[in-house]
Amino acid sequence: MAVNNKSLTTKESVILLLSVSIVGFCTIIYELLIGGVSSYFLGDSLKQFSIVIGLTMTSMGIGTLISRLINKDLIYCFILIEIILAIIGGLSVPILYYSYIFDEIYYLIMCILILAIGILIGLEIPLLTRIMEKYYNLKDNISNVLSLDYLGAFAATLLFPFILLPLLGVFNTSIFAGSLNLLVGILNFYWFKDKITLKKGFKLKSLSVFIAVLLIFFVLCSDYLMKNWENNVFDDRVIFSKQTPYQKLIMTKNKEDIRLFIDGNVQFSSIDEYRYHELLTHIPMSLVKNKEEVLILGGGDGLAAREILKYPEVKNITVVDLDKEMTDLAKNNRIFKELNKDSFLNKKVHIYNEDAFKFIETSKNFYDVIIIDLPDPNNSSLARLYSKEFYKLIRSRLAKQGILVTQSTSPFFSPEAYWCVQETLVAAGYVFVKPYHVYVPSFGDWGFMLAGNIPYNIEDIRINVETRYLDNELAQKAFIIEKDIIKENIKPSKLDNPEILKYYLKGWRYWN
Repeated sequence: MAVNNKSLTTKESVILLLSVSIVGFCTIIYELLIGGVSSYFLGDSLKQFSIVIGLTMTSMGIGTLISRLINKDLIYCFILIEIILAIIGGLSVPILYYSYIFDEIYYLIMCILILAIGILIGLEIPLLTRIMEKYYNLKDNISNVLSLDYLGAFAATLLFPFILLPLLGVFNTSIFAGSLNLLVGILNFYWFKDKITLKKGFKLKSLSVFIAVLLIFFVLCSDYLMKNWENNVFDDRVIFSKQTPYQKLIMTKNKEDIRLFIDGNVQFSSIDEYRYHELLTHIPMSLVKNKEEVLILGGGDGLAAREILKYPEVKNITVVDLDKEMTDLAKNNRIFKELNKDSFLNKKVHIYNEDAFKFIETSKNFYDVIIIDLPDPNNSSLARLYSKEFYKLIRSRLAKQGILVTQSTSPFFSPEAYWCVQETLVAAGYVFVKPYHVYVPSFGDWGFMLAGNIPYNIEDIRINVETRYLDNELAQKAFIIEKDIIKENIKPSKLDNPEILKYYLKGWRYWN
């Protein structure tokens, strides 16, 4: 039977072109994974992604230069690179997770991983381009390789946030990307095995089998490994853990103490959260006469809504929290329901899973009380929700006699960030801005800012609902600001210059 050489050549070129697109896909996935994990652990996402992208591009350039030294066995070298990349890239996230247990070496391990992955990626494209010289002329060859590489990268940017991360989580997504590199190596070995010596072929097969078994092992044990990691990182027993499209939710339990962590940062402790939420809600609620319409930005745990529901005159509570997984947890989880007194099942409460900035931008409603219960500004995405522009938008949705309160991080641990919130509210045009704070044992000293379009007298505060901690006397004491936490010459935060992010990271760097 005659062999159709033209058909065989076409199939070989298709395999190589497919390899190019998968290589481009995996490149972006590894960058997104390492940048995302580092942002989760260290905060300041812009800084982490800048380091990842910069080091990756540099190491890719080094890899491209090294490719000049490879003058023979191009197919063999390419397959070997894919197999090595499968293990290093595939296990990059597990390695980073366990490196974080030993915090002092995390950056070193991260940089080593980026350099290794980048050099291997830098070797891939030049080798593929040279291998494909026999199928295409120079002009078409470069065009095919680069266009398919970019197409693969584009596919990764779409699939990563919308499919891979929600379905697999970061741990298994890295293993999935490593498996794709291994698949590329196996496919090319199958089609080009006649160009590889028996000895080298045996090495490739043995290495491929070993890495395939290793990746399968990590997939099968991923739940166990994650639980083991969480129990090493978190002091208490982890009873719930989920990676959502937006953040990592972890709930821990130690006797009667339930704690919620978002991206590693504690959000509340059930032992003393009432102190925080009573100060957050009842002080602004007691200052306004009309309190029919209340807006809560954040507060996806339902605890702020629980306090607001103590006021019978409230007609509507609008809760805006980006993460549906968070609000569903608060609505359906038995432990959360006990803590928030089924607040999210109350007919007065209306939940919108939207970005707070976009919600305020498009809202046409006016609110008597606006409560901002968002996570701390530890990355650029959250810092925009502490900006002058955001506060100006909120001011436009505040009723004439309305009042705003925002949690403002710790005036002791990060005083410059705390006072930055005040300066930003003033810059946004609020007539009335007043700082106050409370001691929460699990958090330490924690701060808030009141703001309004008209002046208020804090001596008018009267706590007329049932509370566990707050009373009229403590409400007045909350506005006493000790001189050792006062900071001056603080700049307001803006969208194009998020000063609060710099202040926040500077303040917490020591305490973390």
